[in-house]
Amino acid sequence: MPTYTSLTSLEGKDSANRLSFALESLNNAPYGVGISEIEDGSGIFEVSGYFIEAPNEIELLILSAAYGAQPFVISELPDKDWVAEVRRELAPVEAGCFFVYGEHDADKVPYGSKSLLIEAAMAFGTGHHGTTKGCLTALDTLVNSGFTAKNIVDIGCGTAVLAMGAALCWPGQILASDIDEIATKTSKANAVVNGLAIAREGIRDLSKNTDIKIWEEFVEKPEKKPKPTIKEVDFNKAIAILAKELGVEPSEVRIKGSIDS
Repeated sequence: MPTYTSLTSLEGKDSANRLSFALESLNNAPYGVGISEIEDGSGIFEVSGYFIEAPNEIELLILSAAYGAQPFVISELPDKDWVAEVRRELAPVEAGCFFVYGEHDADKVPYGSKSLLIEAAMAFGTGHHGTTKGCLTALDTLVNSGFTAKNIVDIGCGTAVLAMGAALCWPGQILASDIDEIATKTSKANAVVNGLAIAREGIRDLSKNTDIKIWEEFVEKPEKKPKPTIKEVDFNKAIAILAKELGVEPSEVRIKGSIDS
């Protein structure tokens, strides 16, 4: 069954908000309404609606005129599996010795590469973003330099692509952590898909005696431990917790990434 979108633009955030509220009050109200600013300094905002059934074009024309907006442009969306469509369009990512790919590109995996099967999902980390690809390239550089990692932590692991990449390079304990429940569930699923078996103490790569523990302390009881913001995180405390988890001294813990102060 096809669905529909409607899109208009007008000047001013307040006007855009009022129009969005009016849009939600229609008899055939949209399933979802969105507001976004056109980032060109013009002060113009776009208001869009997503409809399960065809919208009433006369009602939308009256609304746009009443709020001084451009006439709504209505588009029909074909009945299509959009998630599958996006996955098909995602190209594999090569970063040094690593090859990150979706199931649809399984026949393209280069011989001898450290391959990671990761499907597009709600968790961050398919390798397409520059930060993820850069970290994978850095892992490759460390391996080629002869460096051997003993204790590895992937903080904000998303899909656990970096933790799994490290597991392909070095034996030992690897801790992957995220405060988002979707990310930890996705990480576990990805570990299994990539030949890792879930064990009590974490996720083990049986071929390399490597444990990947998906740390869920912040998501097991969200009502007692609300999701912290960057400004609420005590990094000294976080380092102490991670050091205890890894059985090392706090001075040996290194955190990847950067934070604006």
